[in-house]
Amino acid sequence: MRRILTFSLLIVIFSASFAWAAPIEIELVQYKQEALKIFEQLADKFNATHDNIKLKASSPSEAITILKTRFIREKYPDIIGIGGDVEFSNFLDAELLADVSSYKGLSKIKPAYINIIEGLEFVPTPGTYGVPYMANAAGILYNRDMFNEHGWKIPESWPEFIKLCEDIKAAGIRPLYFGYKDTWTTLAPWNALAVDLAPADICQQVNMGKATFTQAYREIAEKTYALLQYGEEGPFAYGYNDACTAFARGESAMFTIGSYAVPQILSVNPNMNIDSFVMPGSDDPNGQTLNSGVDLMFCVMENSPNKEAAYEVLDFLLEPENIQIYIDAQNAVPCSEGEFKLAPMLDGMRKYITAGKMADYQDHHYPSEMSVSAIIQTFLINGNVDEFLAKFDRDWIRYNRDIITKVQNYNASH
Repeated sequence: MRRILTFSLLIVIFSASFAWAAPIEIELVQYKQEALKIFEQLADKFNATHDNIKLKASSPSEAITILKTRFIREKYPDIIGIGGDVEFSNFLDAELLADVSSYKGLSKIKPAYINIIEGLEFVPTPGTYGVPYMANAAGILYNRDMFNEHGWKIPESWPEFIKLCEDIKAAGIRPLYFGYKDTWTTLAPWNALAVDLAPADICQQVNMGKATFTQAYREIAEKTYALLQYGEEGPFAYGYNDACTAFARGESAMFTIGSYAVPQILSVNPNMNIDSFVMPGSDDPNGQTLNSGVDLMFCVMENSPNKEAAYEVLDFLLEPENIQIYIDAQNAVPCSEGEFKLAPMLDGMRKYITAGKMADYQDHHYPSEMSVSAIIQTFLINGNVDEFLAKFDRDWIRYNRDIITKVQNYNASH
């Protein structure tokens, strides 16, 4: 009996010791499926160097939909990786995200990107609720070899850009490619022009009743439409993949798209010499702004019982060598301060990135139900600016009624 009791006691002690020593599991769910292998690599690296925490990282297809389903069932991960768009705003508004103001890693993040995600709040919310990790940049991709061959210069204002398009056209080359069959591609030039031509907080101003899109968006609409004459014939018959392929094959000198398109283009022509420049929407050479938004940020969930362990995971992800791994694989723009090697196709945007002279994508504030890209596509087909702007204002009120009420109630009480 003594032997049995002693053996049983040893089992209890061993089990207690094992339970005490078991690592804390931190679950990270992030939405960029194209970065699946990167996060698997980073998770393996983290787990090989940390005994007290086990990182479980996943990048499921339709991640945002899956996350919303899990939130309904109250099955929360510890960290989510999402984009800086209206979904972040919705999660914050639902009080799902933890305030990470006390997280020391925030001091490494460029203030411009902190400002961008705070600008997504429906109403001012004390604290910070995301850690910006990676950004992208949108404007004009161009064929560097073609530009060098013809001696074309990078434009610094809207008149210079139109003259460049005319010069390229006169040389018998198509200046631009669009691929507007996929409606979302209409947002690329739209967003890139908007950062120069509309206030960054125009959506908040409209919600407060201080402005209208009819007033703010007219010049953007007119200039977006004016670009059509320099693109492919029948741009609504060709999609994003068609545009990437055509640009890769030298069928246009420029492509109105973001840096995120480069991997697709290089898959067609691996030797293509691509660079980029900021869309010069303003008539003033000094009035240009980089269109850059937070492509990936990490948010700690309010219900996570292991916030300190989650911060330790974020510390690891923010280490410069791990940031560089992601940059190299995704041609991304880091949100952290520091000396990083950027992809050569971002050379023309480097000075704006370094200076932090950037503004967010307007469509990051648009509700998905409004289908703004389809509204823009319809406008570009029929060319009726007044009708487009009136519809934009009407639909905004229709799809943002609850948010507008919340904003106006907040302002009335503050």
